[in-house]
Amino acid sequence: MGSEAIPRRDAPDAARIVLAHPRRPDASAHETASQDELARRIARLLDCPFLTEAEFQRLPHAVQPYCVPAETLTERECLSDSRLAGIRGEQDFFGGRVPYGFVASKAITHALVDAHALRPQGWSLHFGARVRDAVLRGYTAFSRAEAVRAARLLLETGPVRLKPAQGKGGRGQRVLESEAAAQAALLECSGADLVRHGVVLEENLADIRTYSVGQVRVGPLVASYVGEQILTRDNAGEPAYGGSDLRFVRGTLAALLAAGLEEDERRAVALAAAYDQAAADCYPGLIASRRNYDVARGLDGSGAVRFGVLEQSWRAGGASMAELCALEAFQREPALRTVRAYTLERYGEAEAPPPSAQLVYRGEDEREGPMVKYVGICAHDG
Repeated sequence: MGSEAIPRRDAPDAARIVLAHPRRPDASAHETASQDELARRIARLLDCPFLTEAEFQRLPHAVQPYCVPAETLTERECLSDSRLAGIRGEQDFFGGRVPYGFVASKAITHALVDAHALRPQGWSLHFGARVRDAVLRGYTAFSRAEAVRAARLLLETGPVRLKPAQGKGGRGQRVLESEAAAQAALLECSGADLVRHGVVLEENLADIRTYSVGQVRVGPLVASYVGEQILTRDNAGEPAYGGSDLRFVRGTLAALLAAGLEEDERRAVALAAAYDQAAADCYPGLIASRRNYDVARGLDGSGAVRFGVLEQSWRAGGASMAELCALEAFQREPALRTVRAYTLERYGEAEAPPPSAQLVYRGEDEREGPMVKYVGICAHDG
């Protein structure tokens, strides 16, 4: 669309344009294509133009965009970037805004080893207590000595999983079976990174299944979902996120809980909802139009079944294209109650997507190698 179709920022009820901004500084071809496609589809839902960065810069007047960021935003970023300055609520962007950077990482999921442990400015001592029954046994540490102490406590009941606080897709995680292994692994961690970002130590589960639970809002459309993540192998043969198969309902997580779920799904949604509410209460300033929670079900060191939220994601993620598919279906058919949608990622010279699927990316990603990503709708109203 040309710039003449875009209203001025000072118009009283001005429609917006949609912009894929900000990017990750080292975004790969696959990440950039996914972010752009997500922004295009959101623009269609909102019935407003999508502009590239170059088109936005050529606008002759100031416009406050609806942004689709690659990462969770911080309040500091929003104050320093004029394009993000208009974010006041969920209707202004797709993703999340947090008061401090660590709130967007795995670090907040667990409490410290004690109330006197090293922690960043803004850390809530209450959040860990609030979510204790919604997460697995674990600790977050911001020093090597406290991380070793946390590992020692957890090893009393079984193996421990060490997780970089800012890691994604399970990468960089290690399973530790002794204090010596924990000390060796932590010696490989940069002291500066530990102080800045922290590290998570958590009970390790066997026979694990991971549920995705979420709520997403674009304009007047709100949908919530639950489903299982699909694992695959990347081009190096390592385990990687391979997609999600999700059941959506109209409305919030409360509507999802009332939707006749299977028992394990209901438990996963209830835990995610408890985590979500605790985050809102303990970290004022949190805004999220996209809320996603990974919830694990597995066996602990004694063989008992354990459930727990692993982490949160308040940014566009692997399931976001399926989220948009569902919202589009709900917009097209006002009487529709439920939708089942999926997203799949495959590595190597994968076979072509089925005719009913929508291709998001297919090519040679400079970081991941050859891969394909596509999405689709499985079923309407069952």
